[in-house]
Amino acid sequence: MRSGDLVMGATMDFTTALLGFAAAAALVTVTPGLDTALVLRTATVEGAKRALMASFGIVTGLMVWGLAVALGLGALIAVSELAYRVVQVAGAIYLIWLGGQMLWAARKPAAVKARRIDRVPNWFLRGFLTNLLNPKIGVFYVSFLPQFVPAGAPVAGFTMLLAAMHVGMSLLWFGGLTLATRPFARALQGPVVPRILDAATGTVLIGLAAKLLLEKRA
Repeated sequence: MRSGDLVMGATMDFTTALLGFAAAAALVTVTPGLDTALVLRTATVEGAKRALMASFGIVTGLMVWGLAVALGLGALIAVSELAYRVVQVAGAIYLIWLGGQMLWAARKPAAVKARRIDRVPNWFLRGFLTNLLNPKIGVFYVSFLPQFVPAGAPVAGFTMLLAAMHVGMSLLWFGGLTLATRPFARALQGPVVPRILDAATGTVLIGLAAKLLLEKRA
């Protein structure tokens, strides 16, 4: 009888942890941020296929951070000022480069950009690096995921399960955002709107890079 009670208690612990994480992760996922802006801009300017490529890159970055936390490597970013600063500077430089490319693209007429469409960099890689070079995500995962690992659970395995849940939610969210742009795709593909979106998104990315450089670790 006591053994059955222990099994039920463990099941309830796991269930509570998963439900609690699902609620918290869903809120984090739908909160507007860099990833959402990147997917929306890509879906609007370059189409659903490239937006989905960016989405898969973003969630791959999340899985890498999840693996780092599961193996204990993410704690290095949380406790080491040097490691945090290295990733912070690298991330800021990357955002400036990405934002600068968008600002440069905003100067080009739509016809010129259309002729160069095959030379557009891989959006999977763009999404991946956007997350991988963001130390805030590493620190967030280090502080967030362990809170939902129940006592007695295998830490590495359960941490990866939580990260996988977040990845699944993110893919659903990005897929929904991409689909939401489709009814307006034709109207948004004119000569003016894509250039405005490029200019706006590029400016936001460079602003986020400056904020990232100036922001001190909490």
